[in-house]
Amino acid sequence: MARLNLKLLLFLLIAVVSCTLVTYIFTCGHATSSHTRFIHRLKESSPESRGKLYEELLCSINGMYQISCRKEGREVFIPFSFLEKYYEVYGKLTKNRGHEQFEWSHSYSKVFKPTMRYNSSGMFMYFSNYNVEVRDRVKCISATEGVPVSTQWEASGYYYPVQVAQYGLSHYSKNLSDHTPKRKILEDGNLVTAKWQVPKGASVKRNYDYEKFTHVLEFNSHDSTGISLKLRQGIDLVLSFDLRFLSMNGSLTIFLEDRDRSKIFPVSFVCSPVLIHVFNSSGSYSTNYGLGSCQNWNQLTRDLHVDLVKGHVLSGRGKKLSKTKLRIHHLLVKGHGQLDNLTLASSNHMGMFYSSADWLVRHQDSSGGWPIGVKRKIASGKADLDPGWYSAMGQGQAMSLLMRAYYRSGKSHYLEAALKGMKPFSKSSTEGGVRAYFMNQYPWYEEYPTVPPSFVLNGFIYSLIGLYDVVSLAPHDQVGDAQLLFDQGMHSLKKLLPLFDTGSGTVYDLRHFTLGLAPNIARWDYHSTHINQLLLLSTIDSDPILTTVAGRWTSYMSGKRAAHN
Repeated sequence: MARLNLKLLLFLLIAVVSCTLVTYIFTCGHATSSHTRFIHRLKESSPESRGKLYEELLCSINGMYQISCRKEGREVFIPFSFLEKYYEVYGKLTKNRGHEQFEWSHSYSKVFKPTMRYNSSGMFMYFSNYNVEVRDRVKCISATEGVPVSTQWEASGYYYPVQVAQYGLSHYSKNLSDHTPKRKILEDGNLVTAKWQVPKGASVKRNYDYEKFTHVLEFNSHDSTGISLKLRQGIDLVLSFDLRFLSMNGSLTIFLEDRDRSKIFPVSFVCSPVLIHVFNSSGSYSTNYGLGSCQNWNQLTRDLHVDLVKGHVLSGRGKKLSKTKLRIHHLLVKGHGQLDNLTLASSNHMGMFYSSADWLVRHQDSSGGWPIGVKRKIASGKADLDPGWYSAMGQGQAMSLLMRAYYRSGKSHYLEAALKGMKPFSKSSTEGGVRAYFMNQYPWYEEYPTVPPSFVLNGFIYSLIGLYDVVSLAPHDQVGDAQLLFDQGMHSLKKLLPLFDTGSGTVYDLRHFTLGLAPNIARWDYHSTHINQLLLLSTIDSDPILTTVAGRWTSYMSGKRAAHN
């Protein structure tokens, strides 16, 4: 009996172990099978295993040519690189919360909605965002005039009143929008004196100058290598100084240092009539700016980073020079001359603003205009403008700048120049002025006073803003015809605005009416300028047409279109 129980116990033990082993094998085998099936499904769902879900397809574009497309089911996919050029839309791949996405936009420009009424003594539109001096079509900032030299229509360079005014208005606006600049006087010949390194045979002394009515530094390097001043002052690169030479071969050179590459870049101001010249000596470049004869005092405000970049571009080295990696290493003067008010700052917007204002005063002609000294070709040779033409846009923006200069300084010559600048508005474009008529009824102030007229929209509105600035800031008894000219222009603008609307954008001008040519479609940056100008005018004129049209034109920038029949 005991033996039977022992056999039964052994049998039961073997049965339990066998069941446990079978269960374990079954369970593991099932898990392995499930994992295998999961991996198999994963592989099947991957692009590599499932094959292409799309077919290559040729797309015929208007029966004119073919491009490569793709078909997935009933959907056809066209490359965005084609759509971008064909429809002038824009797109890019971006990251959003760690996920890649594609951003599509119909325009690349911005609309700046005003938050308050336009103020003629405040910022000019959104010009605080403008950096006129770094534009490719600006050759450099002249050392003799202190304003941009344009290459827009002539490679050798010329002074373009529109660009000069925009340069000044941008810096006026930056002065209001930017933080207070850092500023340090290095040498004024009187209260602040610098530690100049004077080699043997050279000399520096501080004398009273009866022309400036102040003490100035007088230097004479004689036959030495020059008198130097170390200026390790961080990253501030705007240098202002008053300078004149008493000899014919003087120079002032600033040596800029690239802290990453340990290179030295000289920028010199020399007695020469040459605007800008770059010397290459064994791979070492030096950028020279001409000061003319140098016998009179020159007041200069220089952004040394811009000066260096323009030299790089001229020498073919491109313009990739980081401003934050540059600093002034030292300054060197040669020859016999005088120096005053040597100041280093993070910016000097008002100095640059007044350079533009003073240029406009000096270069206004007896007819009140700022003549443009290059030929302007309009519409493939039709209605060309010979050198000496006026631009209503140039007149208007000059008046906007000059009225601000008068407001800030109180100096009457700025006011007088602005008032005189209205003269071409009352003179027909056929007789050398800027006034034309649409359908012999609506007066228009021409940015390009062609015959027949071209009716450019943005230039016309800039001229209206200039007239408004005169009305707002000039003494009431000296406003003259500014109010009448402004009112007439606003009436014409409201009547003619519909002619600039294409249903999906705007046209730049009305040459399709006057010259019988195809419409000149405005680029998105000009289209947004039209909107921004209308929004500005809407803050000083309550007529709903301004905001209504601006709103419709803004919607075009998001792809909306006017309704069809």
